Amino acid sequence: MNGHLITTELQDGILTVQINRPEKKNALNTAMYGALADALLRADAEPAIRVVLLCGAGDCFTSGNDIADFINFPPTGPDSPVLRFLNAITATVKPLIAAVSGPAIGVGTTLLLHCDLVYASDTATFQMPFVSLGLCPEAGSTLLLPQLIGHQRASELLLLGNSFTAMRAEQLGIVTMMVPQAELMQTARCKALQLAAQPAAAVRMTKSLLKRGTLDKLQETGLFEIGCFLERLSSPEAKEALQAFMERRKPDFSQFD
Repeated sequence: MNGHLITTELQDGILTVQINRPEKKNALNTAMYGALADALLRADAEPAIRVVLLCGAGDCFTSGNDIADFINFPPTGPDSPVLRFLNAITATVKPLIAAVSGPAIGVGTTLLLHCDLVYASDTATFQMPFVSLGLCPEAGSTLLLPQLIGHQRASELLLLGNSFTAMRAEQLGIVTMMVPQAELMQTARCKALQLAAQPAAAVRMTKSLLKRGTLDKLQETGLFEIGCFLERLSSPEAKEALQAFMERRKPDFSQFD
């Protein structure tokens, strides 16, 4: 599972998957995306796993893509680790719970739209700065977010890319419940245990029914977004934004139409 960067533990029917790169704010590199995809596929394949609990090590959920790694190893096709992960989280049949502490940036927020339950600490912050990086949203977020919070609120979060608090995320419905930092993992695990004790087949069927009206459209949207994302990745705007990020300066988009 990519060494120690993605760790898994199976106990009481709960597969805890931890993003374990705190020295880099749990930034996701190519191999980590592959390991996360493998963990989700394992969960669906093993009857002993009833629930997946996703969390981040230290004081951060994930700061999103490792920019340097992303520049050097951009996704190029459906077998790319990033796309394997996005496909896996879209299609997973087991219930998925997220426990969010600290920053959840980029895919760290959009992946939450695929989770069945999301618990966030009062220290959590959220941001989807795709447009600010010259890119476009991914993970089906252009479909799921407007459905969840409405077109105008989704536009504000995606077009402006500003950070927002756990309280705001709870108000919008992106987060199921905000809890004190000290209670986060206990709360998430308690809900995971409750889910694991439910009739497994009934849980899977109910999750499937909840997604029945949107799954085909979601998969279509995700593929279309990726095509747009790859196009944007090679754009002058994205190159300027990513270069500015690496150089720790403000990007200058005034030269682009």
